[in-house]
Amino acid sequence: MMLNTLQALLSSFGPSGNERAVAEQVKALLAGKADEMRTDAMGNLIVEKRGQAGGKTIMLSAHMDQIGLAVTDVEDTGFLRVTALGGVSLEKTAGHAVVFENGVHGVVMCQPTKGETAALQHVFVDIGAANREEALAMVKLGDACVYVPGCYALGQHRCTSPAMDDRCACALLVELLRQVDAPRNTIVAVFSAQEEVGIRGAATAAYQINPDLGVALDVTAWGDTPETKLPAVKLGEGAAIKFMDRSMIATPAVRDALIDAAERIGAPYQREVLPFGGTDGAAIQHARGGIPAGTLSIPCRYVHSACEVIDLRDLDSALAILKEFVNGQY
Repeated sequence: MMLNTLQALLSSFGPSGNERAVAEQVKALLAGKADEMRTDAMGNLIVEKRGQAGGKTIMLSAHMDQIGLAVTDVEDTGFLRVTALGGVSLEKTAGHAVVFENGVHGVVMCQPTKGETAALQHVFVDIGAANREEALAMVKLGDACVYVPGCYALGQHRCTSPAMDDRCACALLVELLRQVDAPRNTIVAVFSAQEEVGIRGAATAAYQINPDLGVALDVTAWGDTPETKLPAVKLGEGAAIKFMDRSMIATPAVRDALIDAAERIGAPYQREVLPFGGTDGAAIQHARGGIPAGTLSIPCRYVHSACEVIDLRDLDSALAILKEFVNGQY
């Protein structure tokens, strides 16, 4: 079930600022499984499953958007100049195939730099156009492209695809809402917009929801490939419970409640200390006068590439922890 949900979400087009297709897919997957669904002005999809009398309100946030490239100009020869939507690197982008919302495909390449250090300003996208006029008949300035979707198995438990960041956590949140009935606490699930460009959607969502506590659901980096040892997180050893990253120090009470939930049911988990990056957890924590918040992470190799890799056993671990967590007493 989790894999089917994941594959459905990975196939949806959703660069930062244009998450509509992902939201529609989530709505279809959650039909009949929620008490309320609404979309706010930022494009966040907010799904509520009401809890029992006396329970708390828990905000869970997973972002729908993926990194991409937006068209800034078109050369006379038909090549597209682009700018980054989120954390796009030259190293991970050049040489990969991309697709626009209207189905136009292209390949990302880097021009010879003639002694300069190569950077994104040297990147162009080839969509097969012979000139500027032909290119502009295919795409417009401001249009965004993303890596061509495609999910493939790696061994028995792992799979690779663009947009694992953060569709794997969106799939996790969908499955939680589908499987949990009559929770002790009210779950307000936010499928957030524009995380990759500054955790913007979660900030406005947390302000309007004003939950008692919140948890971001996101990927984290890996430390289990050649010459990469930090963070001390490995695929297949369970979901990671964040202690800190560059954007936040997790609220101890929320962090410890996640650990307690994992230990009560014997679910595997890892302790995460990430010396960079950030998640929706920081946006929740900073909202209003401050909201207790933490992050539950899915270990992911090669983040922000066209071949992000996760282990499905870590998603299962995260789901088990969350099911226990949302029924806790706070």
